[in-house]
Amino acid sequence: MSRPSRRHFVAHALLAGVASACAEGPSASPARAPGQKPAPPPAPPPGAPAAGDAVTAQTIAEAEKLVRVRSAPAAREQMARSWQTNMGPSFALRERPPLDPSLAPATVWDPRAAAGALPPPARANRLLPSRRPGPAAPPASEAELAHAPVSLLSRWLKQRKLTSRALTELYLQRLEAFDPKLKCVITLTRAIALEQADRADRELDQGKVRGPLHGVPYGLKDLLDTAGVATTWGAEPYRGRVPSEDAAVVKRLREAGAVLVAKLSLGALALNDVWFGGQTKNPWLLEEGSSGSSAGSGSAVAAGCVGFAIGSETLGSIVSPASRCGVVGLRPTFGRVARTGAMTLCWSLDKLGPMARAVEDTALVLGAISGPDPGDASSVPSAFDFDADAPVKGLRVGFVRAWLDGASEAERGALEAAKRAGMQAVEVAFPDLPYGGLLPALFAEAAASFDELVRSGRVDQLGTPNDDAWPNFFRQARLLSAVDLVQAERLRRQVARALDELMRRVDLLLVPALRDEALTATNFSGHPSLTLRAGFVEIDRIRSDYAPPPGRELPALAPKRRVPQGVTLVGRLFDEATLCRAGMALERELGVAGERPPGF
Repeated sequence: MSRPSRRHFVAHALLAGVASACAEGPSASPARAPGQKPAPPPAPPPGAPAAGDAVTAQTIAEAEKLVRVRSAPAAREQMARSWQTNMGPSFALRERPPLDPSLAPATVWDPRAAAGALPPPARANRLLPSRRPGPAAPPASEAELAHAPVSLLSRWLKQRKLTSRALTELYLQRLEAFDPKLKCVITLTRAIALEQADRADRELDQGKVRGPLHGVPYGLKDLLDTAGVATTWGAEPYRGRVPSEDAAVVKRLREAGAVLVAKLSLGALALNDVWFGGQTKNPWLLEEGSSGSSAGSGSAVAAGCVGFAIGSETLGSIVSPASRCGVVGLRPTFGRVARTGAMTLCWSLDKLGPMARAVEDTALVLGAISGPDPGDASSVPSAFDFDADAPVKGLRVGFVRAWLDGASEAERGALEAAKRAGMQAVEVAFPDLPYGGLLPALFAEAAASFDELVRSGRVDQLGTPNDDAWPNFFRQARLLSAVDLVQAERLRRQVARALDELMRRVDLLLVPALRDEALTATNFSGHPSLTLRAGFVEIDRIRSDYAPPPGRELPALAPKRRVPQGVTLVGRLFDEATLCRAGMALERELGVAGERPPGF
């Protein structure tokens, strides 16, 4: 089964929502006493600096076609005449040296305030792994060991039935062996990995346990800074970029005792699965990409090349590769995980989260990386109170009947599994709002973040001429007006309030993994989501995040191929604990998480 890519939706919404290249000059009148005659409009001060190119009334008339408004001829003449002086400050800012990349906008998105909800009370984190019995010893098969969940790896490491050195060498070997097929690695961090593994073993031998990730090897999406190790953002213009400091998440994982084995691929500047080294592949179907932009994270986890990985999401970049590669992806609430030292695509949307082979594993990782950092103005204190064995009976699971009616059998089966686990299915209506109208906020912030790349012409080094790729999006975003951006942010607040009202009726929502309305709305509102394998489907055509060129279709598959299909749970703000407990119950009922991709 195949459905339109989330990028198709984004591209369509952008083309429908492009606004104006022209802006109106100031119109506010100064205060005056009662009875006083209005003052004439102020003239530009003598010698006021003019900036930018001169424009004509005809230029204004053409620009108005983008914003779909009409001005009188005299108004166009006035706009053109005063353009260089009234808009001069904006042009002057463009001609200054680029702003420091770490400088965030003054406005900060807080999903709790936007929804009208009070901040959660400050509490200490509580992380209780599952107490369910598991295999007493590691499997003899290296492939089975490589695909074991973090919860078991952690137990064996703590009991000293397995060493971090041995496990790290196994994952390094698999990365080297399978990367020629998968193209999931940008930089293998062998020396760092072995040093960290040996340190983990020494500490574990001494009885010092840093937590459930101690000694577990992991991979890092290559948009998170690592001191002295290239962080390329998957993009040719940044191939030689070497940061001097670790990102906040990297520091926290090191403090948790985790072992970094690789910087993993991402689509260039966090879009799709195509980077300067090629296209990262789906281990279940090597003819297609693994989806993006957390392409390498999804691929490496699915192929058993890392214990877990860190991904990121702005609009589907954890959800999509998790679903396609058949792994678990946890997108935390916006603000829970500090993004200091991560590439900025969109200050008010970017989120960092774990990808793993089991739901519990993502909770264990989230417990290690949660928390604010002074370098991220959007990060907030939040407690993560997770008990893996807490009951799920009685949890209310919302669903939209029309969405599931049009979904795969695997996705529909997930709702039945929730019922078998004791959860209560509640039919709901998703707020009917124009979600495509939110996208100007994403495109404007992304274009601002990479403004220097575009103005320098280096954006062409990305080598992506597609209509739905960053070079085109960045250029088109320059034609969005400030008015349209403000309107998009007002719509965003309306969406946040509507979702808050909906989530008061249920504990979580169950939706098809890439349902456009839910994917867009919950990313902009900041709600957390958990994507897990629901089952398998057969597809007859290659899937891609890029829309095919006009007149061409994506390659057909004969015979059909069997691939994983994900389903997504959406939780309340900062309630990832409930989300993960429900996901673990679904995972047990569905019984499909253990199957591995053939050949890996």
